[in-house]
Amino acid sequence: MKASAGKLIVLAAGGTGGHLFPAQALGEELVRRGHHIHLMTDERVRDYGKSFPAEKVHIIHSATLTPSKPLQLPGQLLKLCLGYFKARGLLKSSAAAAVVGFGGYPSLPPMMAASHRGLPTIVHEQNSVLGRANRLLVRYATRVATSFSQVLNRPAGLEGKFVFTGNPVRSAVAAVAAAPFPPMEKDGTARLLVFGGSQGAKVFADLVPPAIAAMAPDMRRRIHITQQCRPEDMDRTRVAYEAAGVSAELSPFFLDMPQRMAGSHLVICRSGASSVAELGVVGRPAILVPLPHALDNDQLRNAESFSAAGAGWLLPQKDIDPQSFAALLTRLLSNEQGLKEAARAALRQGKPQAARELADLVEKTMAAAGRS
Repeated sequence: MKASAGKLIVLAAGGTGGHLFPAQALGEELVRRGHHIHLMTDERVRDYGKSFPAEKVHIIHSATLTPSKPLQLPGQLLKLCLGYFKARGLLKSSAAAAVVGFGGYPSLPPMMAASHRGLPTIVHEQNSVLGRANRLLVRYATRVATSFSQVLNRPAGLEGKFVFTGNPVRSAVAAVAAAPFPPMEKDGTARLLVFGGSQGAKVFADLVPPAIAAMAPDMRRRIHITQQCRPEDMDRTRVAYEAAGVSAELSPFFLDMPQRMAGSHLVICRSGASSVAELGVVGRPAILVPLPHALDNDQLRNAESFSAAGAGWLLPQKDIDPQSFAALLTRLLSNEQGLKEAARAALRQGKPQAARELADLVEKTMAAAGRS
């Protein structure tokens, strides 16, 4: 669907990659359609939002509500109220036509302000479990877009609001969608890609090198590892791989991560929604290590869905030890056909058109509200 161009659409998201990356993908698609984008988020955008296609970025006061710590609630509610009034003023002065929220508590004030102003609102849920901020918002939202066909924690009686669009991926990921699986010659190089957020990067620096070192020497010589590492973990990780005789490229951040994913035979990562979506669009198998103790176990549910489809292997962090991890890696990297089959299964989980479908939903929702 193509609405008349030139509308201002506000995207509201928590300032982490999991929230900002799909918002960025939608923003890129809406800009291609001639719309204008503003972003409302928190201070963490400085780490993830450098290429965000927004004409303006507004930092909004917010706080995560913690009912289990009642003494902190008044301060948290005050921050959310301050964010609400700032967002309401910005929405009024900018003449926004719609607001799309991508979860995280920083999306709560803009979405509530938009609802109270009578603007069309769309909530996008990245995970297979409806997040806490989004659970508060779905009753007020005009429509709710989901990344999975089945989403847990949906409030009863609101099923008509839900639309399955998939999780939008950035244009850099879409550019390598369905990339051919790289051939793995007999005794040739096996390319491993290891990445995670700050917590994931530390865990993988702790767990992956000893597992690689526990592998047989002939298998270690075949491996080339590309791994995201925190600066403080770089030296010890490099020393561990050098001692094991493994070729490794380490960096705190890779600007060309989608291309590196496409060039890998196997990925080791957390199971955040954006990571799972990107694995599906590119079509790469993965060992998924969910973030333990995450709210609502969303990463565990994402990993269960991906692995149940035959696209990857769920490995709880508490169950990892060097010997069993080494055995798993050896088995997987010794079976090229198995990796190819898992890559095809991953590709079947991907939704490369998700940004377009979500943009269509935004335009349809605006049109129904008389704002197209």
